[in-house]
Amino acid sequence: MPEAPSHYLCNKPNGKVDDDVACNNSIIKINNKKALKYIEDVTSNADEIQKRVLAEILSSSARVEYLQRHGLDGRTDRDSFKKIMPVVTYEDLKPDIDRIADGDTSPILCSKPISEFLTSSGTSGGERKLMPTIEDELERRSLLYSLLMPVMDQSVPGLDKGKGMYFLFIKSEAKTPGGLLARPVLTSYYKSSHFKNTTQRYDPYTNYTSPIESILCPDSYQSMYSQMLCGLSQNEQVLRVGAVFASGFIRAIKFLEKHWVSLCHDIRNGTIDPEIRDSSVREAIMKILKPNPKLADFIEGECKKESWKGIITRVWPNTKYVDVIVTGTMSQYIPILDYYSNGLPLVCTMYASSECYFGLNLNPLCEPSEVSYTLIPTMAYFEFLPIHKTKGHDDSHSELERLVDLVNVELGQEYELVITTYAGLYRYRVGDILRVAGFKNKAPQFNFVCRKNVVLSIDSDKTDEVELQNAVKNGSNHLAQFGASLTEYTSCTDTSTIPGHYVLYWEISSRNETPIPVSVFEECCFAVEGSLNSVYRQGRVSESIGPLEIKIVENGTFDKLMDFALSQGASINQYKTPRCVKYAPIVELLDSKTVSNHFSTKCPQCVPGVKKWCMYP
Repeated sequence: MPEAPSHYLCNKPNGKVDDDVACNNSIIKINNKKALKYIEDVTSNADEIQKRVLAEILSSSARVEYLQRHGLDGRTDRDSFKKIMPVVTYEDLKPDIDRIADGDTSPILCSKPISEFLTSSGTSGGERKLMPTIEDELERRSLLYSLLMPVMDQSVPGLDKGKGMYFLFIKSEAKTPGGLLARPVLTSYYKSSHFKNTTQRYDPYTNYTSPIESILCPDSYQSMYSQMLCGLSQNEQVLRVGAVFASGFIRAIKFLEKHWVSLCHDIRNGTIDPEIRDSSVREAIMKILKPNPKLADFIEGECKKESWKGIITRVWPNTKYVDVIVTGTMSQYIPILDYYSNGLPLVCTMYASSECYFGLNLNPLCEPSEVSYTLIPTMAYFEFLPIHKTKGHDDSHSELERLVDLVNVELGQEYELVITTYAGLYRYRVGDILRVAGFKNKAPQFNFVCRKNVVLSIDSDKTDEVELQNAVKNGSNHLAQFGASLTEYTSCTDTSTIPGHYVLYWEISSRNETPIPVSVFEECCFAVEGSLNSVYRQGRVSESIGPLEIKIVENGTFDKLMDFALSQGASINQYKTPRCVKYAPIVELLDSKTVSNHFSTKCPQCVPGVKKWCMYP
């Protein structure tokens, strides 16, 4: 394998900043050059490396139960693997994953011990999926992180001269009955010794305004407040801003809009709001915060202005770009990001999931609509299922034979991503739809198209059509007592409010003339939310998703919706009501026919994971 770039080595000093900076300037140049050479090498030899990766995975786990069960019998060649091993979904693996979660330590999926489960934002039976991982995977994830800034440095040099203001948060974690941790992949990474070490070394690329104590604070309000306070107090040093998702960064700006008076008070006096009770957070902030009346006056003056257009470049004037995910469903937030940032570049740096880290964007300053990710061949073994061939009988043998390898994908074709990982996933369908946009040497570059079957998403939630149908059915059951029933429905997401929320358009038929009380529609909202998956419910509780809204439309509205579709060229023989609408004229039509709207007035119950598990903050 090509030699991977090493990490930055100098530790943060006690009074020896100049020596350490000089040391790191040299190391930065060497490591950047090494990282770019690594990318060049692995993309130039993509197929050879993919063969080697598959052989490594299969040889190291040759005797695991899963591979033995399917009759691979120690073979490590690609042809045998493709003929023998099935392409699977999470439901196929769930019995084995449940055994591991319940404490079975035998080598079921992987020869190496499963160190923890990474919880996916996708769901199974309304609960987060559990993705097995091993200690070695942290090194692979760290490798991909180490490639990001050398690539970025080519487009935006000088980032080592300032800081990044990133809003990073942990989420709750659980222990399975067998004692393994189950938590989101980023919570796992932020709590790792690797992340702690990189933030404590003098590494200019992980030189964040937020102290690690703020990032690891389990209370979302205290974490957000303290991170914003530190970002504001170091505003002149900030060269880049961001969060994981676009929705998270917008939430941070809205937090500033709501709390700037308290934040300015603390900056002016060098104090910390009493609501910040975490002692480690308070101690970390006091090492950064000094009384600064001039800065407080400046921020106050900007926040008092009627318009918040360009607030990012006004408060953090040296910011060069916004680092957030704006592909897929996150693209709905691009207009508001442009408004707040005065049109700063929106940068999507990497492509990753709980199952595996995949690749990175080699042209980070491209337009959001043109973002493509180069898959790094050392991360996992990649296969691709052509989308035009997956309709109908997805899992037939003839279809599975049509899977193509990384270097054999075709320009412009769409595929579903299938992975085999070092941690025990074999020919696993990730559910991401990708389009081939080009090539870096022999490695393809992909546009992210969408998540398969997902119709609604605000933050990290992903609601598919079947789940939405079941939730709507449960909610509409409350209408029966008034002699009413749901005739037709559709949905959309509304991100004009922060946080965004789901909107359902309901057309109702009623046998009674008695009006349905508002409280009943509110109960309908609550029942729908309670029927959605745990990721959605957790988002509601943490206020990253707003209350669900039901809009009641006039009778005949959905006939008019069909007429509109037919006027646009749809076939009357094939027309069916869309369960999610995004096209602005259709949303405008539905809104124009709305006679009343109702919101959920309470949060749904949320217990992440399986209820019998032990929960930890």
